[in-house]
Amino acid sequence: MSWHLSLENIAGIQSAAATLEPGVNAVRASNWQGKSSFLAGIETVFGTATPLTEGRETGRATIETDDRAVAVELDRTDGVVRSTGEPLLADEYDRVCAALFAFLGEDNEIRQAVQQGEDLEALLTRPLDFEDIESRIASLRRERDRIERELEAATTAADRLPQRQERVTSLESELDELRAERSTLDTDETAAEETQREALSDLQAERDRVTTRIERLESTVDRVQNRLTDRRHDLEELTVPDHDDVTAELESLRDDLREIERDRELLQSVFEANRRIVDEERTELLTEVSHDMLSDTLACWVCGQEATRDTIEVQLDALDSRISELGATARAQRERVDTLEAKRDEATQAERRTADLESEIADLEAKLAETEQSLAESREKREDLTARIDDLDEDVAATKDRLTELESEIKYTEAELADAREELTKAEQQADRREPLREDYESLSAEITELRDRKETVKRRTREAFSAAMDDLLERFETGFETARLTPTFELVVAREGRQAPLDALSEGERELLGFVAALAGHEAFDVGERVPVMLLDELGGLASDNLEVLVAYLADRTPYLVLTAYPEHADFDANELSPTDWQVISRDADLRAS
Repeated sequence: MSWHLSLENIAGIQSAAATLEPGVNAVRASNWQGKSSFLAGIETVFGTATPLTEGRETGRATIETDDRAVAVELDRTDGVVRSTGEPLLADEYDRVCAALFAFLGEDNEIRQAVQQGEDLEALLTRPLDFEDIESRIASLRRERDRIERELEAATTAADRLPQRQERVTSLESELDELRAERSTLDTDETAAEETQREALSDLQAERDRVTTRIERLESTVDRVQNRLTDRRHDLEELTVPDHDDVTAELESLRDDLREIERDRELLQSVFEANRRIVDEERTELLTEVSHDMLSDTLACWVCGQEATRDTIEVQLDALDSRISELGATARAQRERVDTLEAKRDEATQAERRTADLESEIADLEAKLAETEQSLAESREKREDLTARIDDLDEDVAATKDRLTELESEIKYTEAELADAREELTKAEQQADRREPLREDYESLSAEITELRDRKETVKRRTREAFSAAMDDLLERFETGFETARLTPTFELVVAREGRQAPLDALSEGERELLGFVAALAGHEAFDVGERVPVMLLDELGGLASDNLEVLVAYLADRTPYLVLTAYPEHADFDANELSPTDWQVISRDADLRAS
């Protein structure tokens, strides 16, 4: 699927148009011909940059594909450039991932951090700041709690199914007996008597039902009142500890702990290297050794001062003691961190319990008020029915016989049977939901667990992706180092000749390669390729032409669209070549005016 890109007043481009094809797209030209500006235009339509040309008030970047067209307008107001329109990446999370892991120009933060030897952890985990993990976990927990309550209700309904079925069967049998008895007792009553008897029967049946409802409502009121009393007591007894100071102290302790562990790891590296030189008696590799009668004399390879092996041994023992002291300090700090985390979690649980109790109390109070209102209305209705029955009794005293009682009992039983059948149907439907609810509960639990482990999972995947890409590329590149890896704290460690080498000892091209591998690790860990279908490469002067070919071939397999800048002297790629000959760029206009 071809992409048609048009730019107006974007960075150094006044106007340009080009078509990107799936695979590799190379913008080939000398300096100041708009190569980097063209890539900035792609970043504009994706929503990660606003590179309005200096001195221009408005700019525009558009892209057309087979299924959509996107236009992003740039406007300078009071010296501030703002963009309008809907870019290809509407979500800020996707834009952050693209800027870090897909748009690998000279200003890419990861490339710069590697070049300058800066910390990579904050950059490689930055998208996690936009995932709102704690809020999502809280929302999933609420949903899981709701499903758990429904599952408990469904399980209870399933347990009560035999009782409800037995009640339906019993009522059906009772109704058959009543109807049979009524049939045998049916007499030649007059039409008027029949009408009066039916009216009395209806009233009695209705009063019986109201009485049953009153009993149920009274039971409900007692149950809700007791539960409300218990929950109010629980709320009064609950104490929520103050944990604001704990949180601040916890952050400070964690910072101290990280610094101690970094110091210890650094000292450990120094100790192990020097310890090995001394133990293997290879000090002559680093300095000249004079073998005297009593002891060997040598020049310290660090300070150059004359020393003996015993003096160096004493220094190494002191360094080992310092490492042990730092280890003990770190353990004490970790114990304090664990204690404070437990205290913070206790306070958080108490706050959550308080909120749950307050919510439940409000629900119970509302339910109690509603039930008491229904109870009052039912009692009033029963009094009215009783009065009407008493009045009718005076008129049809002679007709109060077994037949009237049977009619009343039959209607009451029919109503009870209808209610029982309805309750049975609802219970069966509720019981049938157990398995779907259980599956939903397990799915939510798994998702909560996955979110809890999200940061460590991403960090692990990032390190694994870095190692895999490093191993793969080292087979294709000839570098001055054997391997490189990310430590658990995301320190970039390079090995040369079996030893750790500082980054500033590497060539610019080697550091560039490490920067690309670090960005690719984030690209893999956050599945950026699923949401950002393009990768941009710019300012590749640090890489030799043959190495650039290898890198392009490697990256082309990892993105649908790869767009890079190249100089005329670079070897030809198997690519869609884009020439800025027809573009209007700032530098070209300046050259024409000068001539």
